[in-house]
Amino acid sequence: MPQTVVITGASAGIGRATARLYGKRGANVVLIARGRAGLDAAAKEVESLGGRPLVQVADTADAQQTEAAADAAEQTFGPIDVWINCAFTSVFAPFDEITAGEYERVTQVTYLGFVNGTRSALKRMLPRDRGTVVQVGSALGERAIPLQSAYCGAKHAVNGFTSSLRTELLHRGSNVRVTIAQMPAVNTPQFSWVRSRLPRHPQPVPPIYQPEVAARGVVHAADHPGRKQYYIGATTLATVLANRIAPALLDRYLARTGFDAQQTDLRPPSGESNLFEPVDRPEGGDHGAHGVFDGSAHSRSFEAALARHPAAAASAVALGVGVAATAKAALSRRGRAKAA
Repeated sequence: MPQTVVITGASAGIGRATARLYGKRGANVVLIARGRAGLDAAAKEVESLGGRPLVQVADTADAQQTEAAADAAEQTFGPIDVWINCAFTSVFAPFDEITAGEYERVTQVTYLGFVNGTRSALKRMLPRDRGTVVQVGSALGERAIPLQSAYCGAKHAVNGFTSSLRTELLHRGSNVRVTIAQMPAVNTPQFSWVRSRLPRHPQPVPPIYQPEVAARGVVHAADHPGRKQYYIGATTLATVLANRIAPALLDRYLARTGFDAQQTDLRPPSGESNLFEPVDRPEGGDHGAHGVFDGSAHSRSFEAALARHPAAAASAVALGVGVAATAKAALSRRGRAKAA
């Protein structure tokens, strides 16, 4: 039987790329977002790849809309196997330049949207004692950076909420699983339609990865939900480790470099933002999965590939240790020979 997979934020970026992968598997893919043009285009892609799409126009910040989409999913395809929370929005600006209403909106979508999606998923999964929830997280949920206080706060909240939920599921002995795929900088359309008060065009902090790299990580996490979380991309792991080893030093480094690193030399986008209304409305058109950084984005991640193949990673590490030990022994013998 094909899987039934629900993806929020499916009209663009990581959600869109993830929908394509499930389409290739022949899955039933429920596509949730606010933008009709993006959703319709995503549905055509899923269908052309062999999947069965269902479009649900909904704002995941609204619990009732999310619940209605979940109802439609099960009425159409039957039990939900995987629920992927990916929808978000953001504002690029110093904290004191973000209004209360903007901050609330980012929190409603990027944090409470995940809560609403998880609630709707568990309402159906817990009675059946099966199913998987994947939260699409971020390295910024572990290490905050300047100019994205609302987004970073929401992603930190997702981590805390999910950890608490995981312990509750363990307590009750549930077979429902929840995991997080922590993302690096990804080339999505958000940097062209995000609300920004920066003097130049916003960008993800390099190195930048294509959405397909992130999507492969999400699907792998859904297939192997026993791990608490997955770090997608070497930079995500490096960021987490650096923050744990030298957080104060990293604070000073980001204070010095974080403003320029998140801006290009281009003028800021002149179009509307997607904070309160979708940009990919029918009259606005489809924006696809990729943003404007195709020229500098990586389509592969060696670290992410190793994470998907732990046996190969272990072999590589063992081989490296063996080579190092052999070289060290050879140098030691050479040294003793010279001394003699």
